[in-house]
Amino acid sequence: MLKNTTSPQYELEMISLEQLVPKDHLVRKVAKAIDFEFIRDEVAHLYCQDNGRPAVAPVRLFKIMLLGYLFGIKSERQLVKDIEVNVAYRWFLGMSLTEKVIDASTLSQNRIRRFNGTDVFERIFTHIVWQAMEKGLVGGKYLFTDSTHLKASANKSKKHNEKREVRVSQYIDMLNEDVAKVREEKGKKPLKASEKAVEVKDTKVSNTDPESGYMHRDNKPKGFFYLDHRTVDGKYGIIVDTFATAGNVNDSQPYIARLDAITTRFRFKPKAVGLDAGYFTAPVTESLARRKITGVFGYRRPTKGKNSLRKRDFKYDAYTDSYTCPMGQPLIYSTTTREGYHTYKSNPAYCQTCP
Repeated sequence: MLKNTTSPQYELEMISLEQLVPKDHLVRKVAKAIDFEFIRDEVAHLYCQDNGRPAVAPVRLFKIMLLGYLFGIKSERQLVKDIEVNVAYRWFLGMSLTEKVIDASTLSQNRIRRFNGTDVFERIFTHIVWQAMEKGLVGGKYLFTDSTHLKASANKSKKHNEKREVRVSQYIDMLNEDVAKVREEKGKKPLKASEKAVEVKDTKVSNTDPESGYMHRDNKPKGFFYLDHRTVDGKYGIIVDTFATAGNVNDSQPYIARLDAITTRFRFKPKAVGLDAGYFTAPVTESLARRKITGVFGYRRPTKGKNSLRKRDFKYDAYTDSYTCPMGQPLIYSTTTREGYHTYKSNPAYCQTCP
C-alpha cells in the first residue's frame, strides 16, 4: 500500500555535524592524525597585527586548500560550492551548517598575494612530516624517489625557439679531481681540467608559460609539462620531499641536491635509496658512494647490437687491473679519459679475426 509522504525540508530537527559525518570519512582520519594549529604561528608574520579587517582564520584557509588537493577539486570556485553543501567539509573546517563560506576570490587572492613568493607551504609541509616522525611513521633509512609529469596550462603548438644557457654539471670539479687522481696512480700525465663553459642550446619555449618545459620522452605525452620529483620514506610511504622543475629537466639533475636537503632538514641517515633507471648516471652513483649510501636502480635494457658483448661478459682481475674477454684475450688498461672513463684495449691482431 502506498503512503502519502510529506516533505521534511522545512522541519526543525535537533542534530549536530558530529552526527552527520561518517566515522570512517577521510576528513576524520586527517583531523585525527594531524594537528593544524601550528599554521597560525607559521603565517603570523604575513598578517598585520593591529590594522585592517578581520582576516579569515589562516588554519581554515589552508584546510580549504588541503580539501581541494585531497579530493581532486582543481577549481577554487567549485571547491567553495562543494563546501557549501558538504557537511563533512564543514566539519573538517570547524564551520556550522549555516555559516557562510568565503568567496573563491578571497581564497585565490590570499594564495596569490599573501603567500606567493614565500616558503610558507614548504614550512607547513616540513612541520607535518616532523609530526609523522614523532608518531614513528618515518624511518629515514630507506628512501624512494621518482618524478611524475604535471601538464602545464600551455598549448604545445604555441611556442617559439630560444637560445638558452644549459647549466654545466655541478660535479665537474669532482670529476676533474678523480680523473687527476686516477691518472697519477696509473703513471699517466695529468689532463687539463675541464672548464665550466656555459653551453647554449636551442630550446622550445611556451608563449603562455615560459617556466614550463617541453617534454619529449618515449611512452610519455608530448607537450609542455612540469616534473614533480617526489621522495617517500620506505617505512610507511610518507612523502618527505617534493620538488618541481620544468618538464625538460632530467630526473637525475636535481636529485643529489634534494637528497642532501632531506637528510639535513630531517637529520636522516639513509642506508639505501631506490631509484628508477633514469637516475643511473655517473654523478648520482659517485655522489651516493661518497655518502656511503647504497643505490638500488631499476634495470635498463642495454641498446647494443645483436652480437655485442656486455661488460658482465668480461672477467676483471683487480691484481693486474685488466679484463679478459670470453675468448680468453686480455684487455690491458690504457688511459682514463677526461670524462672519467677507464679505457682498456686488447691486441687488435687477435680481435680482428674473432668469430
